[in-house]
Amino acid sequence: MKANSLLLCVTIMLGFQHVCFCQTNKPVLAAQATDHKFDATWQSLREYRVPEWFRNAKFGIWAHWGPQCQPEQGDWYARGMYEEGSDQYKWHVANYGHPSKAGFKEVINDWKAENWDPEKLVALYKRTGAQYFFAMANHHDNLDLWDSKYQSWNSVRVGPKKDIIAGWARAAKNNNLPFGLSIHASHAWMWYEPSQGSDKNGPFKGVPYDGKLTREDGKGTWWEGLDPQELYAQNHALSVGWQWDWGQGISVPSPEYCTKFYNRVIDLIDRFNPDLLYFDDTVLPLYPVSDVGLQIAAYYYNHNLATHNDQLNAVLFGKILNDEQKKCLVWDIERGAPEQIQPLAWQTCSCIGQWHYRRSVYEKNEYKSAADVIRMLIDIVSKNGNLLLNIPVRGDGTIDEKEVAILEDIAAWMTVNGESIFDTRPWDIFGEGPSAEASNPVKEQGFNEGNLKYTPNDVRFTRKGNILYASVMGAPSDKIFIKSLGKGKIRIRRIEMLGSAEKLLWKQTSNGLTIEKIKALPNNIATVFKIQTQ
Repeated sequence: MKANSLLLCVTIMLGFQHVCFCQTNKPVLAAQATDHKFDATWQSLREYRVPEWFRNAKFGIWAHWGPQCQPEQGDWYARGMYEEGSDQYKWHVANYGHPSKAGFKEVINDWKAENWDPEKLVALYKRTGAQYFFAMANHHDNLDLWDSKYQSWNSVRVGPKKDIIAGWARAAKNNNLPFGLSIHASHAWMWYEPSQGSDKNGPFKGVPYDGKLTREDGKGTWWEGLDPQELYAQNHALSVGWQWDWGQGISVPSPEYCTKFYNRVIDLIDRFNPDLLYFDDTVLPLYPVSDVGLQIAAYYYNHNLATHNDQLNAVLFGKILNDEQKKCLVWDIERGAPEQIQPLAWQTCSCIGQWHYRRSVYEKNEYKSAADVIRMLIDIVSKNGNLLLNIPVRGDGTIDEKEVAILEDIAAWMTVNGESIFDTRPWDIFGEGPSAEASNPVKEQGFNEGNLKYTPNDVRFTRKGNILYASVMGAPSDKIFIKSLGKGKIRIRRIEMLGSAEKLLWKQTSNGLTIEKIKALPNNIATVFKIQTQ
């Protein structure tokens, strides 16, 4: 545990309780499970092993959905609407009013999720090929999307007045899909800081935004009895500058804030027993200024053991992990992939558009195509990874017809070629071709997606027993040459093309494998050859 001048936590063992004390000597954490295997230390968490079901699954779909989707203005709306002069600020003033009078809480009130049908959506995602489903439990906007015991600002009390997570959980169970939850609210403390500000120009110059409001200001309003400070978490001094990680001028959360975050997550785990848990944080929530993240990780693993007959089936994700931390959690890479096969299972989280629904992406046809998604998935799986793909949901709870068409195209390819994806493992090398040879390193959380363009000269490999799958990234117009499959490297007995009964003409030499020009390609996205080896 690293020390911080403003907050120093020391963990001690009291029987089977973990208690974190701060300089105020105020206990930060409530009692944890009384029967446990994992402790809140990296040394203990290194006993974690990724379950085989996750390694086999390869592909999940995510509903990154909450009140910030209601305006249809894209990512980080609840922050951007407080940034004077930004497009989201201008849109908000034009559609809701000035943020001193109509803050993000008004967007929450406007969000009704009136056409949401989780059963229909999750069934579509399963038909697309998803082997697990994720729902967002809260975002940096700090609204809990379940009947939260520890956060009054939740979707049962305000907005849709529905238990969103309960609805998603039922749909996942009914479709026999492992259920994941993503938790983003640890950063609300500093992410919402613009709500404390005011305009520097114009008629509202100096008038505080609604991040300064208190419970007393709500008398006679729709939010009477609620405290805006509980939503915006802004009863603290502003940070100096901006960065994502805690420290270096970022205002350090109070012990009370850490306590509340911990309790909200434990409540979520206890209620819904998620198979997967994702934190939108560097390493773990509030790390390293608090050990709350470590406490949650230990609790989650122990809870999963207790509810799965002492078999650990849980998957917990963290970002920007070092090699030792990758043994404790599953490394998540945002919108990107490593350059080589990884020794441990990992995951890419990505999206066909923006994380939150943005109408302009729809109007300008800026979604990733099914081909983009499938080629990305093939590359990820060849390197021992999984893909979690977000399909942006509109505020009313529906997805648009262009998104449906993309999912249908993915489903069609998966129906024929899914065996080259699911239940596979990496081969000796992940692939060959121009994209395999190019440099494209991961940057911080990831963010190297889309830098490389795939062509039919790019090939990726996966294996399943004595079957090797070679996926050509596109529609080859001539004969195919795969230099990695020469004599002396692999012994080939038979080759067939998935989705086609065409008899292939092929020849293997010491230089590689040549497959003669295909008469009729089964698809234009990725041609998969199933190679039986000796």
